[in-house]
Amino acid sequence: MGADGPKFEVASVKRAERCEFGSSIDPGSVTLRGMPLKPVLMEAFKVKMEQIQGPPWLDADCFEIIAKTPKGATSDQRPAMFQELLTERFKLAAHKENRLRRGYALVVDKGGPKFKEDDPNKSFMEDHPGQTFFGSGGKGRLRSVMTMAFLAAYLSKRGYGPVEDLTGLKGKYDIELTWTPDPDFEPKGFDVSPSTAPPQSADSPAEREPDLFVALRESLGLKLEGRNVPVEIVVIDHIERVPTEN
Repeated sequence: MGADGPKFEVASVKRAERCEFGSSIDPGSVTLRGMPLKPVLMEAFKVKMEQIQGPPWLDADCFEIIAKTPKGATSDQRPAMFQELLTERFKLAAHKENRLRRGYALVVDKGGPKFKEDDPNKSFMEDHPGQTFFGSGGKGRLRSVMTMAFLAAYLSKRGYGPVEDLTGLKGKYDIELTWTPDPDFEPKGFDVSPSTAPPQSADSPAEREPDLFVALRESLGLKLEGRNVPVEIVVIDHIERVPTEN
């Protein structure tokens, strides 16, 4: 953020009469109608909902934001533009800090990986990584070319809490995985204290192993080990509930 950073050319910001969760974003403009500020903050800092700590009204109060994007601006510049807008209109002040959360480390199992590094000349889905297909019987299927960091991020989004890539594998790999989701599995995404909740292994009898865990081992030679994982949190130090006038 700053005077020399990218900004929306023109922006109208006002409170909405009701929450609609309507949005339209194209290269020339951004239109958010009846939108809480939490999703706007998520876009501004490129984080997930649970990575933002702020007042409860961020999920309840809704706003209308209509802004014009400068000519030639890229989508990569949009988060900085949202940060500038929130700072100017809502007096946003925030900082980032790492906190421990109960999650998993993605590691190579003792037998070694069971997949091959991608041949770029034969990449069938290189431009669309992380595709999931659900077939009959509720089975999940993942087939793509991806890095281990991307796979860890993908697993994080499946409700398993934060997953950190500790495989040491740096290339792009052909990944194919089929599993049956466990309806009784409880996602792990809550804050923990290292003194009261020591890291647990996925092999622990007290921790049920979903079918995805077995599939990772049998199909890919990878393993998820339960442990406390550092997660970056955006802490909202100050934000005005009423935006400044247009």
